Amino acid sequence: MVTRFMVGSYKPQITARDREQLAVELGADTSVTDSTLTLTELRDTVGAETDPAFASMGKAIRADLRGQLDADRIQAGLSGLEAQLARASEVRAVGIPERFGPGDAGVQKLYRELIDPVWGTYDHLVDVGFFESLSDNLPAFTPEHIDRTARGLVTADLLTAGLVDCGFDERERTALMMDVVNNDTRLSRWVPTQDIPEGVEFDVDYVPPLYHRAIGGGLLWIKSLDRHLVQKRILLTEDILDDAFWRAKAILGGADSFLRAVNDVAADGSELTDEQLIAGVSGGAAIAIVNQEELMREAYWITEEKRAPSKAR
Repeated sequence: MVTRFMVGSYKPQITARDREQLAVELGADTSVTDSTLTLTELRDTVGAETDPAFASMGKAIRADLRGQLDADRIQAGLSGLEAQLARASEVRAVGIPERFGPGDAGVQKLYRELIDPVWGTYDHLVDVGFFESLSDNLPAFTPEHIDRTARGLVTADLLTAGLVDCGFDERERTALMMDVVNNDTRLSRWVPTQDIPEGVEFDVDYVPPLYHRAIGGGLLWIKSLDRHLVQKRILLTEDILDDAFWRAKAILGGADSFLRAVNDVAADGSELTDEQLIAGVSGGAAIAIVNQEELMREAYWITEEKRAPSKAR
């Protein structure tokens, strides 16, 4: 029997045209770039820029939360997430969790194990009002803010190196950067809670802040994957499992960049500039948003066209 899954087959496709487009969107000097451009080469071509507006936002967030963040708790969550991401391919190798009993407790923990280390940090950020502080100090997701965020992500060594440490290869890291660069209009539809228009069908009083929805929503989609895959087992194909795995991994890549920025706020000595701090939180949230939407579209909405063939036919 031939196993259909090969480690690495889930990886997103990045074409030469995609790399060229990324270089153009970031304002790189295309006269010195080529279709094999790596992110490191792109960073050197783009170069870091000083952005007074981003720097001001970063200073405000540091001042707002100084002394309120538990550095040890945040570092523990970040280290645990990195350890889980480094072994994430084991989850894809299993494919569909086993069921050995009723309810969620009776389903093998695959994706839930990946996010287990993050919950303590996430709860701490909710308790200290971190997400509210971001909403108070950062603008809505306008195309201009997203464009500046993408440039900051590419040029921040600490943020890109963190993804390398977590096992994201060149192609995967490029895909994450493209998620930010290519979705400025899409991201602008995720409005701050106070900007949600009156008359919507839900009670706005129960809608969390934008950044809370971005990171917390991504974690909740991953949390539900084990049960979803077990329940939809007969509908699943290897392509759907590849998509589900990559989108979950990408959400956690966004969470890693976000938590690295949070960790910099909590630490005694800062390694990120104030501009890079904003790029970390906004870029991480943007990646989490794009990929939770794609996870829903690719792995939860299983249409007749993409489902596994029925054995009854």
